[in-house]
Amino acid sequence: MDETTDDTVLDGRVKLRQPARGYRAGVDAALLAAACDAADGGRVIEAGCGAGGALLAAAARRAGASFVGVERDVRAAALARENAVANGLSDRVEVIEGDVAQRFAALGLEPFDAALANPPFFDDADALRGPSEERRAAWMADDGLAAWTGFLSKAVREGGAITVIHRADRLADILALLADKCGSFQVRPIHPFADGAAKRVIVRAVKTGKAPLQLLPGLVLHDREGGKHTAQAEEILRGRADLPWA
Repeated sequence: MDETTDDTVLDGRVKLRQPARGYRAGVDAALLAAACDAADGGRVIEAGCGAGGALLAAAARRAGASFVGVERDVRAAALARENAVANGLSDRVEVIEGDVAQRFAALGLEPFDAALANPPFFDDADALRGPSEERRAAWMADDGLAAWTGFLSKAVREGGAITVIHRADRLADILALLADKCGSFQVRPIHPFADGAAKRVIVRAVKTGKAPLQLLPGLVLHDREGGKHTAQAEEILRGRADLPWA
């Protein structure tokens, strides 16, 4: 069996066994979970759930919702299932093997109320300098960002919400790819420092939504003169606060 480590997220509330090498859940997964605003009784799908870092954190935050994680890597999917059991969440969290490159209909599932994703950050292998084999699947979108947005737009019902975290320089692409089916966009920039450009964006879109685009206040992660994270970021990462939408 591949080497794993036993970690925790949400200030220790969620136990997470994950690969020692390759993709490991971090700040992006935590922010995606914090941005999940599923209502009680809601059904949520995460595309590319890995070992379940974002999926389980979102489930812990939204105790009244049920979740399905889709993962193409058999080993990662198995870890996610084990983690769901270890956290007592297997009654509300299901993990299935599937690939976003395939049509959502191939999964045989009814459309969901909400969808989450942290798609791989690169479409072009030349954009990366020698990624390790363990990290390649998490960093490279073999079928392009369009495959992910297409899958997500089919995965939710009309009026359902899609929430994606990605590189800030791909914001225009994300909006353009989702615009055919979605609207009511809300965009929250994520800044490493208050005086630095945003490196990430979290985008929320509503299928068939018609409201004007909203650019929300940015979240600053780090304080140059003090602690590792700003007070606001610390509250969110520890699960004491959500990342709300307007």
